[in-house]
Amino acid sequence: MAIYPGKNVKLSDKAYNKTSPIKVRLIRVELTKGQVEILMTSLLDIKTYPSNIFKALYCKRWGVETYYDELKNKLKVEHFSGYSKQSILQDFYAALFISNVQTLIVSELEDEIREENKQRKLDYKINKNLSYGFLKNRVIELFFTENPIEQPLNELKQLFKENLIPIRPNRSFKRNSGKYRSRIKPKITKNQKDSI
Repeated sequence: MAIYPGKNVKLSDKAYNKTSPIKVRLIRVELTKGQVEILMTSLLDIKTYPSNIFKALYCKRWGVETYYDELKNKLKVEHFSGYSKQSILQDFYAALFISNVQTLIVSELEDEIREENKQRKLDYKINKNLSYGFLKNRVIELFFTENPIEQPLNELKQLFKENLIPIRPNRSFKRNSGKYRSRIKPKITKNQKDSI
């Protein structure tokens, strides 16, 4: 199959134009509950990349997809505090920084939580929404305090542990495949997001 660049796509810095076809391959993948997913790939060679490998590849990519969801919906990486390139880059790198610090703190707690889960009916995990909020409100104190870093770090760890959420096995939700079709680009207004 061949697709063409959209009519509103800026192509002045590209090696192709609006009439240049881009060859892609569509692959039908059946999910566990009988639902069908159509995947698009530029891996055109059927012998080297047979159709039956793409379901497993799609599952391996799921961690990447959920991280994009975190960046967009929890850290609001698409909402900037200014219009300039510098302010956009600052907001983006600040969001990545917060994400990395949160991941480091969570990784220090994982063994402890796993041990505590042995005495629970369900396994529990860190609530990412709340942990980002706790961290965002304390990141300045964490790195720029004259007191030892252990005090705000231990306070954060305690807040993370006090706000765990259960992992409910075999949960599934009905997929709304048309959910994003009518989605419009977010309007970027000044000071839409607090800068970190």
